[in-house]
Amino acid sequence: MKVALVGNPNTGKSTVFNALTGLNQKVGNFPGITVDKKTGGCKLPDGRHATIIDLPGTYSLYPKSKDEIIVFEVLADRSSPEHPDLVVIVSDASNLKRNLLLYTQVADMKIPVIIALNMMDLARKSGIEIDVEKLSGKLGVQIVPISARQGENISRLKEAISYASVIPLQNDTIEVEALAPGLIDKIKNELQVDKPYTALQLAHQHENLHFLTPQQSDRIEEIEQEFSFHSQKAQASETIARYNYINELLSDTVSSKQVREEETVSNKIDKIITHKIWGFSIFFVLLFLIFQSIFAWSEYPMSLIEGVFVWLTETAHNVLPAGVLTDLLTDGILAGLSGVLVFIPQIAILFAFISILEDTGYMARITFMMDKIMSRVGLSGKSVVPMIGGLACAVPSIMSTRNIENWKDRMITIMVTPLVSCSARLPIYTVLISLVVPDKKIAGFLNLQGLALMGMYVISIVAAVLVAWVMKYILRAREKGYFIMELPVYRLPRWDNVLLTMYEKVKTFVVEAGKVIIAISVILWVLATYGPPGKHAEIEKKYESPAYTAKFNPEEIELHRSSEMLETSYAGIIGRAIEPVIKPLGYDWKIGIALITSFAAREVFVGTMATIYSVSDDEAHISSVTDKMREARNPETGLPVFTLASSFSLMIFYAFAMQCMSTLAVVYRETKSWKWPMIQFVYMTALAYIASLIVYVILK
Repeated sequence: MKVALVGNPNTGKSTVFNALTGLNQKVGNFPGITVDKKTGGCKLPDGRHATIIDLPGTYSLYPKSKDEIIVFEVLADRSSPEHPDLVVIVSDASNLKRNLLLYTQVADMKIPVIIALNMMDLARKSGIEIDVEKLSGKLGVQIVPISARQGENISRLKEAISYASVIPLQNDTIEVEALAPGLIDKIKNELQVDKPYTALQLAHQHENLHFLTPQQSDRIEEIEQEFSFHSQKAQASETIARYNYINELLSDTVSSKQVREEETVSNKIDKIITHKIWGFSIFFVLLFLIFQSIFAWSEYPMSLIEGVFVWLTETAHNVLPAGVLTDLLTDGILAGLSGVLVFIPQIAILFAFISILEDTGYMARITFMMDKIMSRVGLSGKSVVPMIGGLACAVPSIMSTRNIENWKDRMITIMVTPLVSCSARLPIYTVLISLVVPDKKIAGFLNLQGLALMGMYVISIVAAVLVAWVMKYILRAREKGYFIMELPVYRLPRWDNVLLTMYEKVKTFVVEAGKVIIAISVILWVLATYGPPGKHAEIEKKYESPAYTAKFNPEEIELHRSSEMLETSYAGIIGRAIEPVIKPLGYDWKIGIALITSFAAREVFVGTMATIYSVSDDEAHISSVTDKMREARNPETGLPVFTLASSFSLMIFYAFAMQCMSTLAVVYRETKSWKWPMIQFVYMTALAYIASLIVYVILK
């Protein structure tokens, strides 16, 4: 059984989805379309299994963005694998009039519907009383009053889904045929559409619907011209008719107690939170606390994970027979994985904070406040949503730009969003900061490492805003965008939802990054272990000669031998080839290899370092990736490879460079052209190189 969740934004639809599916969730794309498809499994009381599809939020079936088009496509295309057997309309009980507009449209498509009347607790607090049974009788549908945040009546909702009729029982809401007489019948007959309202929607939306052939779309256009169909006028007439129906419906089913006209708690808080001075001050204090916490709270679990991998490597060397497979396991796979899995605590903490900010309603306020800044650099306020989302990952953030109607605003947002530091950069920042920034506190509570981490995120946001300002003049975005956002009321975070978000994001990080890192670690180990035929044999012979055994002790000989073996390996040859380009930035050939492998995923940098230094290490000296990098020395100068200058130069390079194949791929999918991802790659790489060079020269 397939069940689609449909509803307005901010009705708690995602909370209902989480309550129904729990951990049984997966995210993909709708076939042929770069729109997120979130599905999950749910066991019903009658023993059946239901597939729950969470459709994008929309205020009506008339779409304002690419995401919203999907709702009608899924409901109208009966051949679609996502076409539901039942639709659950998630409605906000405290704003029923607005929410019922979408219900009346879906009901007139004659798909079986039930209504989940969510946020009943808020409705009661607002003095709103709903006669659920009477309303249900008038509509001819099951209505289940719930509070998804509190877990109230979720089991009852599952029962309603279980025993819902597969035949539409809901009453007609308006006379659809009267909206476009003649035209609806002709579309029904020629395109074999069985429902009048579906035929009317085809007339409105045929140009954007993927399931229609070009010939069908052209024929609908001809029928429209034949009947002088005017889409906007028809939509206006329909909306008026629907609200007349809704007003009559609610007049004797919903009542509101007289509430004193005074500021709500949310409005009082907003006077401070969204204040032009205090609002930004609070925002930066929160950022400061988040990045302080990322370092402070993650210290113990990270040390524990590092210790586990050191123990695993030592045990493998002691238990397994010496040979190629043991070296591959310890120096390749384990070394690569340790460089990523050690950062799970920090990733979890970051996403926990992001989830809490979203859940409480504060993230919407940040978006509202930042709109004033964005408008000055030529961006729509809606650009703030993907840019803030870029703190987690640029890929879904770029996909979320589809709700920006203005093309130029959308293109600028796509071009600058990857500059915002995502979670994949966090492991790089963390390990480099821990190498060169002292773990000291100022005034007893300000952690220097936390301040440095916050600084990197602030730099990335400032860079994105400045580049957007420049692109405003390059793209000549004269058409002004607009920003409409409904601010939800403040609520306490749902801790189960926060934990679920942490679990999902960490799982995605480990599974997606882990697959790439293992593959790259194995390839790197092969490249770093083997070289051109005869070269390694010559080195072995060289260091076995009396000239070296008499001059150096065994430990020194092993250090020189392993270092020269690595330099003459295939990885060393590649690194040496690019070293002249990156040497002015303070990087050696080993870092150069990491820069190349990072194009698969930025977080691969740490795994690459772990693999390369493991290959060059003595088996008797097994340590964590941070210790390996701290002990790395430049063979020419004898100084540490990772100095203050080179480390901050490297962080700036990773902050600005486009080192993510997934992001380039999604930019191509969203723009339908290789022109924009190539421009993005070139300008970000140039920006990264110049900025890194300046930082290195200044700090050196």
